[in-house]
Amino acid sequence: MSTVKYVLSEDRIPKVWYNIQADLPEPAPPVLHPGTGPPIGPDDLAPLFPMQLIVQEVSTEKFIEIPDPVRDIYRQWRPTPLFRARRLEKALDTPARIYYKFEGISPVGSHKPNTAVAQAFYNKEEGVKRLATETGAGQWGSSLAMACAFFGLDCDVFMVRVSYEQKPYRRGLIEAFGASVTPSPSNKTNAGRAILAQDPDSRGSLGIAISEAVEVAASDPNTKYSLGSVLNHVLLHQTVIGQEALEQFEMADDYPDVVIACAGGGSNFAGLAFPFVGKNLRGEAGSRIVAVEPAACPTLTKGTYAYDFGDTAHLTPMVKMHTLGSSFMPPAIHAGGLRYHGMAPLVSHLFELGAIEATTVHQTDAFAAGIQFARAEGIIPAPESNHAVAQAITEALKCKEEGVSRSIVFNLSGHGHFDMQAYMDYAQNKLKDYDYPVEAVEAALAGLPNVDA
Repeated sequence: MSTVKYVLSEDRIPKVWYNIQADLPEPAPPVLHPGTGPPIGPDDLAPLFPMQLIVQEVSTEKFIEIPDPVRDIYRQWRPTPLFRARRLEKALDTPARIYYKFEGISPVGSHKPNTAVAQAFYNKEEGVKRLATETGAGQWGSSLAMACAFFGLDCDVFMVRVSYEQKPYRRGLIEAFGASVTPSPSNKTNAGRAILAQDPDSRGSLGIAISEAVEVAASDPNTKYSLGSVLNHVLLHQTVIGQEALEQFEMADDYPDVVIACAGGGSNFAGLAFPFVGKNLRGEAGSRIVAVEPAACPTLTKGTYAYDFGDTAHLTPMVKMHTLGSSFMPPAIHAGGLRYHGMAPLVSHLFELGAIEATTVHQTDAFAAGIQFARAEGIIPAPESNHAVAQAITEALKCKEEGVSRSIVFNLSGHGHFDMQAYMDYAQNKLKDYDYPVEAVEAALAGLPNVDA
């Protein structure tokens, strides 16, 4: 079988995004209208997204060209480096070859600008004046704020209240780029007011913040909604990570036996993993692909594969995904970017097909791994990325036990320079581990929409 050669330019930055929908053995289930139930069409999404992103959402073309203005901005930090973690290997005394793709060199310190810049560009092209969005830990909010500043767009960010309080420097970064930041739930929207009426002390969730941002966008013809994960076009934009990694492994004369990334909504995981999953699906390789989620928010490992809303107020379309229920209220763990009730439909579909694996890591184990990595490699990982670090260490120690050498790569999706309070809390034994109880999952899942299979 002939292999697909990803197209990179002379500056080693991908010219195209890779669309895994072209290689799926069976298509993912359709997206359903939130009110009437049947599959949605482009007109249903037009109030929220520009048409070019809607086209990308449903496309089955293998490659979608990256616009030159987007690549020009990518050039500031892409291609990102693929490092060999030799000092970590030595510290673990493992025969494994450990690599990490470091997305923390972007201006905001994470992988999120890969899609933020693209989304801001397409909205600007369509004449949109303002974008509304949500953010958990703040990586997405700061990325979209930066992208909006580049393209002259206003930006409203609803930040999950617990992160708004935990991460003031992320909030400050968003504001420095000119965006407004509102702790969610808020009194600015009907969705926020309804939550506060039930629980005035609500710490918020990504589902609630999404409801508020969608409501703002739907009520203003000059405003569109922008999402940092979950949707197909968002995952598509992130595949620049894995495409670069494929070429970098070729340069290193190696290829990963195990590909690892943390998983919350799915963009981080898809960005690195999808190009490798594509090679597996085409019969060109046989890597194990592992998604790592927090034990406190076990979407793939404890959630149900079912149609559900992407937000708490049920304003978004219904997608088939692994979900803990749209009313899920996550505990206040520091991995804010992983506190979402649902997993991306494409990631969920691949999990159902057996094309990827999933596992969980506790919060304290994740931070212990992050500290071990930092002391060996000199980079403080973001709390989200620590989950991938922990699993990479587990895989490397398994190689040591078995006496075999495997190649392991993980996505170091961002640095933790704005998360040092979390590291200080860990050092002072203030962090708690949470196993999301089965009964709480069952209670949230009781509210799933009644959709005919």
